[in-house]
Amino acid sequence: MDHAAVLALYDRDMREGAAPDGSGARVERAGSVVRQTAGAQGWNGVLWSALDERSADRAIAEQITYFGGLGHDFEWKLYGHDRPVDLGARLTAAGFRAEPEETLLIGETAEVIRLSPDTRPPDGIRVVRATDPAGVDLVVRVHEKAFGTDGTRLRHRLLARLAADPGTVVAVVALAGDEPVGAARMELVPGTRFAGLWGGGTVESWRGRGVYRALVAHRARVAAAHGHRFLQVDALPTSRPILERLGFQALSTTTPYLYGS
Repeated sequence: MDHAAVLALYDRDMREGAAPDGSGARVERAGSVVRQTAGAQGWNGVLWSALDERSADRAIAEQITYFGGLGHDFEWKLYGHDRPVDLGARLTAAGFRAEPEETLLIGETAEVIRLSPDTRPPDGIRVVRATDPAGVDLVVRVHEKAFGTDGTRLRHRLLARLAADPGTVVAVVALAGDEPVGAARMELVPGTRFAGLWGGGTVESWRGRGVYRALVAHRARVAAAHGHRFLQVDALPTSRPILERLGFQALSTTTPYLYGS
């Protein structure tokens, strides 16, 4: 993989040229910043910027004013290769708080499938698509158990996406009998070469048994069927080694900088 070329393609397709992530969202360019605005339950934030030492502080202040005028908390999604090099420090000085850093991993879909031909669910596990409210509730149950966070916003976004744009999201659940033990989702952006893998989690009692790997392999096959050449993940340290064994490569880092309550 040509890291520089793929990273430039990712920035162009998925950040600077991003599509709204839901029917109620809007992506717009404001000077040297690309941002998304959505309702209170959606994602609001800065996706991409082209700043330098002279323009950064002014752009940060403008986004604080803009989202504040809408009454929305928001996120500045900062990547390790963004400029200026001290943009993170400038965001902190302006009142943002940094969440844990993640690694931007990208894999070629065909290579991920090649490296995981036998990645099937463990014995006693079946993987099913979540396509209705009952299925979404299973995804949210896993999310809350695996990550210890409230799943209200996730439930709202998944239900809205499945209702308005069902072809752009895939949600899957790993079931042990009728009990959800793993879940994940994938976002498909028509016209781009990337599919995004999100929210992969396994409840504690089932970790280390191959559930996560099986959910990655399942989504890779779906992405291939939709013609997406690359898979993208913002990986935590716990999942990065698994993904690298499946062919993913680290291209940058990403850190959410949050503003508001």
